[in-house]
Amino acid sequence: MRHFTSQSLIMAELQLQHEVQPQLLNGDVLNEEREDADATESVKKKRRKKKRNKTTAPAGTNEAEGDGEPGGVGDVTKQLEQQTLEDKEKEEDGEEDGEEGENSAGKKKKKKKKKKGLRGQTDPPSIPICELYPSGDFPKGEECEYPPSKDGRSAAWRTTSEEKRALDMANEEMWSDFRQAAEAHRQVRSYVRSWIQPGMTMIDICERLEDCSRRLIKENGLKAGLAFPTGCSINHCAAHYTPNTGDPTVLRYDDICKIDFGTHINGRIIDCAFTVTFNPKFDRLLEAVRDATNTGIKFAGIDVRLCDVGETIQEVMESYEVEIDGKTYQVKPIRNLNGHSIGQYRIHSGKTVPIVKGGEATRMEEGEAYAIETFGSTGRGAVHDDMECSHYMKNFNVGHVPIRLPRAKHLLNVINENFGTLAFCRRWLDRLGESKYLMALKNLCDLGIIDPYPPLCDIKGSYTAQYEHTILLRPTCKEVVSRGDDY
Repeated sequence: MRHFTSQSLIMAELQLQHEVQPQLLNGDVLNEEREDADATESVKKKRRKKKRNKTTAPAGTNEAEGDGEPGGVGDVTKQLEQQTLEDKEKEEDGEEDGEEGENSAGKKKKKKKKKKGLRGQTDPPSIPICELYPSGDFPKGEECEYPPSKDGRSAAWRTTSEEKRALDMANEEMWSDFRQAAEAHRQVRSYVRSWIQPGMTMIDICERLEDCSRRLIKENGLKAGLAFPTGCSINHCAAHYTPNTGDPTVLRYDDICKIDFGTHINGRIIDCAFTVTFNPKFDRLLEAVRDATNTGIKFAGIDVRLCDVGETIQEVMESYEVEIDGKTYQVKPIRNLNGHSIGQYRIHSGKTVPIVKGGEATRMEEGEAYAIETFGSTGRGAVHDDMECSHYMKNFNVGHVPIRLPRAKHLLNVINENFGTLAFCRRWLDRLGESKYLMALKNLCDLGIIDPYPPLCDIKGSYTAQYEHTILLRPTCKEVVSRGDDY
């Protein structure tokens, strides 16, 4: 009896196990547990699992109910199929995650690269332009179509000509040097405008400007640096004034100051100037000169006669009248100041661009660079040498000249090493540690090795203004390389 009872209990337990195991193998029960466990996974994975459930669950149920034996062939087959599907899903998920990872890494890399390309300038400016644009792709100036020829033919063909494009690309390195120097000029003058104000000494203004310019151009001997001293001529003085050491001149509210400075890369010079005023009574005078300069730029071009450019400038400038302190003046172009062609390490390379009618009938040529500058005055419209000299420059064409004075020989070596044929001023010699050099400098001037450039002034009591840009006569178009948002 006991044996029968224990045998019955064993059989009941086995039967119970048979009933439980198929239920555990049932695909529906497994999937419910999996869906609960995977509740936090992405929607994409859930949809894939549901799709799999629809195809596998009925087969699993049938096998579980039909076989009735645990560990049967149907159960093993079903488990293998489920394992294969799960492995497949993991591989697919891994691939997708990998793609997403690559994409996100790519995005991050791209963002980082973009951030590097958009690296901003500091305030005050301190990062050299070559580091702001490490690719060497410097901002272009304003590109303009050349004016039509006398017979009315358009110059638009130059922009599409394959030959002109090839010539343009052949000189890309030179254009790039100009653009780097121009970008430095733009950023420096923007910085200067932010702090220049009445009450500052002219020495302080010039030294702050030049320090910033040296940083941005990344001064490097004769390869990169300042092209000429900072001009800060005031009122009736139109050009070539920069303070010598000890000059106490202070900028005043009623002054009209011409800021004229240059930068260069490998001798490719940017010559660009603007006028600073604080009293709005000068606004009309500034407008007249700015308009005249832009007119000169507009009419300049390949095969254009220099005298024709001067005539258009004069016509525009003389069309303006200004009222200053209750007195009306017609704005006069300063007839003995001109624009000029620019050569490598040579600020005045031979051709002059007049700002009055007459002058040379010489034509502008392809590949040249010009400084288009105009000066307007309420005085006589002519300048003369006046005041103490501060600007000097080595004669570009001078040959060997015997020098007797040892100090003059030493000074010439200093000039050759630091400035070459670029202009310099006495402050810059002081900065290099030179002293007691005035006699030696005079000796070099007397020998014709160095040329002095004293300040140029109209009559006292008059006011003068200046605007200037550098233009490149490229084979395909005219580029106002120094153009900025300010002027």
